[in-house]
Amino acid sequence: MTTFGDIVPALERQAIELPSWAFGNSGTRFKVFSTPGTPRTPEEKIADAATVHAFTALAPTVALHYPWDRVDDFGALRRFAQDHGVDIGTINSNTFQDDAYRFGSLAHVDASVRQKAIDHHFECIDVMDATGSRDLKIWLADGTNYPGQGDLRGRQDRLAEALATIYERLGDDQRLVLEYKFFEPALYHTDVPDWGTSYAQVSALGERAMVCLDTGHHAPGTNIEFIVMQLLRLGRLGSFDFNSRFYADDDLIVGAADPFQLFRILFEVQRGGGFETVAFMLDQCHNVEDKIPGQIRSVLNVQEMTARALLVDTDALAAAERAGDVLGANGILMDAFYTDVRPALADWRGSRGLPREPFAAYLASGTQERIAAERVGGTQLSWGA
Repeated sequence: MTTFGDIVPALERQAIELPSWAFGNSGTRFKVFSTPGTPRTPEEKIADAATVHAFTALAPTVALHYPWDRVDDFGALRRFAQDHGVDIGTINSNTFQDDAYRFGSLAHVDASVRQKAIDHHFECIDVMDATGSRDLKIWLADGTNYPGQGDLRGRQDRLAEALATIYERLGDDQRLVLEYKFFEPALYHTDVPDWGTSYAQVSALGERAMVCLDTGHHAPGTNIEFIVMQLLRLGRLGSFDFNSRFYADDDLIVGAADPFQLFRILFEVQRGGGFETVAFMLDQCHNVEDKIPGQIRSVLNVQEMTARALLVDTDALAAAERAGDVLGANGILMDAFYTDVRPALADWRGSRGLPREPFAAYLASGTQERIAAERVGGTQLSWGA
């Protein structure tokens, strides 16, 4: 039987990357809401991410979105982050907010628009060089709204050619990670709608091209843990964008809608050896809740479900599977899921000099009130800035 002490080494290695945009204002398609203390600069976003790490020891890197997080000196931004106890992680490109990309970017029929999008990714790689980042993450809004609007095969061919051009520009220690989304904003077809399309595109590029799995980017009822298994089996699961959804791409706190699904996903990560190879990232937008507490809650949810997944007695599970013991196998999995690891995690944090209850400790620290009082004036950052 696996004990909490057995899983501590794995928990000590866990790292969950935070998205800089989660600390800015966000909202719905109808309204972006502002909150007191929202960062006004990329530096303030990083400082807030560093606060999450200080309370949890779970979030040592911050993903940037370019050009939302553009600064004059990215080397200086990296030093700022390191001075605050974190580092710069994934660089996310943006080819969905420029008028030129109305009908696509890397898959656009116009070569000049495709080149504009390629050049943007070259700039992102320059940012990676300055920040020491390993991963370039690409999510495309490319697609069509009506049958006949575009040549589906032609768009895939153009996308492949553009991705190859970007991939060739990467350094030897850098990776391209291609995200997929089955709809929105394109409503008839999306150029990278599923893991299979992403896999097909990155497989043609080389060993340093991987798939990013966003847990909110699937049709209802999709068995996400099967996709996790398959991509690990194929050696192409590069990263997660963890969030939670009730209906579509809701970008809610991870584990909020279906904790059991998060557990199942993390168990497949554990069984497939992914804890050592896959980048764990969050991709969330906090519309009505405060940003820093939302991120603290998120990383703690991932940590808790990771601990439960690591507690699965895999030897007993394999024996039950071989014996055809359906209910026995399911019971082994459910026993781990229902194990309350929170007291053990609290004790473990305390032994490391961390707050036993990071969420409560943050709320009691006065940090939220302090940044609300200090960050007066200027322009709060939000979507697109």
